Amino acid sequence: MTMKNILKVTGIVLLGFFSSCDDIEFLEAPSVSSLDESVIFSSPDLAASAVDGIKIPFGETNSYRGRFLPWYGMNTDCEWYNSSESTSDDRADLVAYDAKPNNTQMNTANNVWAQMYVGIERANLCIRGIRTYGNPTSNNELGYLLGEALTLRAVYYADLLKTWGDVQARFEPIDNATIYIPKSSRDIIYKQLIDDLEEAATLVPWPNGNTATSSVERVNKAFVKGLRARLALAACGYQQYPDGVRRSTDPELSVNAMYTIALSECRDVIASGSARLEPSFETFWRKYNQEVTTAGGESLWEIPFGDGRGRMLFTFAVSHVSIDQYQANGANRGGTAGPLPHTFYDYDLTDTRRDVTCVPYRYGAAVNGIAKQQLGAINRWYFGKYRYEWMTRRVTSTNDDGVNKIYMRYAEVLLMAAEAANELEGPGAAVPYLKEIRRRAFPTAQHAVKVDAYVDAVAGSRDAMFNAIAEEHKFEFTGEMERKQALIRWNRLGSSLTQAKEKMFRLQQRTGEYADVASTLYYRYAADDETLIVYGLNHGETADPGAGYTSLAWSNLTDAKINGIVRPGVNPDARQFWPIWQVFLDSSNGLLFNDYGY
Repeated sequence: MTMKNILKVTGIVLLGFFSSCDDIEFLEAPSVSSLDESVIFSSPDLAASAVDGIKIPFGETNSYRGRFLPWYGMNTDCEWYNSSESTSDDRADLVAYDAKPNNTQMNTANNVWAQMYVGIERANLCIRGIRTYGNPTSNNELGYLLGEALTLRAVYYADLLKTWGDVQARFEPIDNATIYIPKSSRDIIYKQLIDDLEEAATLVPWPNGNTATSSVERVNKAFVKGLRARLALAACGYQQYPDGVRRSTDPELSVNAMYTIALSECRDVIASGSARLEPSFETFWRKYNQEVTTAGGESLWEIPFGDGRGRMLFTFAVSHVSIDQYQANGANRGGTAGPLPHTFYDYDLTDTRRDVTCVPYRYGAAVNGIAKQQLGAINRWYFGKYRYEWMTRRVTSTNDDGVNKIYMRYAEVLLMAAEAANELEGPGAAVPYLKEIRRRAFPTAQHAVKVDAYVDAVAGSRDAMFNAIAEEHKFEFTGEMERKQALIRWNRLGSSLTQAKEKMFRLQQRTGEYADVASTLYYRYAADDETLIVYGLNHGETADPGAGYTSLAWSNLTDAKINGIVRPGVNPDARQFWPIWQVFLDSSNGLLFNDYGY
């Protein structure tokens, strides 16, 4: 059975799982499976089914599928919910740093908070069972399954930590004594995950090292090491604690210790040759939408969704007003979020990532089943990394598209290596990693100036190099919901959001760096009568191109729209985390509570 179909199966269930790990009727009773744990976890086939079951919570409606992936990660200095200005939309509250514990999108007993703990409980059962009965080693399948279970547990915890800060530490299956427990220090959890992933890396092979790791829907050593690097950087980074925004005071999580781990892990991945950048940025994203899941390329691991699960395109794709030649997913699909209006204009004109990432058009209402590209408005852009029109499969499900979530790609490993090398060894050590990222971004004819001269110019200063890496991260990852955690750990969230607002006001007024951005666009259709040819998007294209073009006002960026990124009076650095939802507070036997003034 392929991993694309894994969420269609039940797998082996060892215990009943509950709507919340804090509101359960725990029964120390025989498992609903007729098989004993000693049988399940000594058999590679049975154990594999149990480990597959760890992934099922990813696909539940109120879990990653319909709540976490669509709403965590906005708003940043390059991306936002396209209706952020709404003051009567609980989804806007989630992204505009103004969520309440009773948020109607989230305050349900089967919300992603509970589903993450369901996944963790399933992982705990598998980890205990395989350790006890499986004799796992680096050379057998049960060893691989133990490494996979450890990694999947780390994924759930990584997302809990970045979303809620201090959470409950559950690293053993629940019993009567641990039904209700308080939150633990995130420092304790980070240290456990970093240790777990160190072990997992000894158990799972590199991409294409065995049958399982031939697909990016199964974990591999490159992903495990990349995730360990990401968590090490997060653990020592700035973040909001109950006493303010700061770094951890735990000496084991010092900057030097954690950056050393991150650099070592990234260099291991790079040296292995088991992953690589796709030579073309556009080709990479076309392959993603075509659902190419072969390991050994740029994608390191993806959350696998069956055809009837997952809402990556449903949420983030270039908008389609109606069912048309590219999709039967429904009307008004995609377009929920997009780049901030200024993001397109901040890219270098020759940067090949720009037109892949930032799309100014949608597909209008279909006529006889055929839709055309249609210019929208300067205040509503779309993420071009997600496109129904690039798929090879026509989506027919009404609520889901089935396209995976890329959880990590090799470009992040290169940028983490650059950041850690700059911190530990100086800017010269970061040069090759930053150059590799930019070399893919720019045409060969531009490499002397945009790659070599650009990077060499910042190689004389740690601060200049760090700023260049932070900017590159934005241009590389806009639309992937990776930016928010990076800004938090760099202690740049609030300042970057303020700067983004300022940029949008300058764009609105056509001042500063946006003084030469046109207020009128001109467009016509290519020979296919579907594809737009637009004049006026590039800096300096302010003249009328002449006959054959239709004009469109490009100037509806209002104050209310701009202020929607972060509401006036709200301090995002005091709202780095979502609150724990009220349903879980009420069912925690008084042990859970919200910090941060919620």
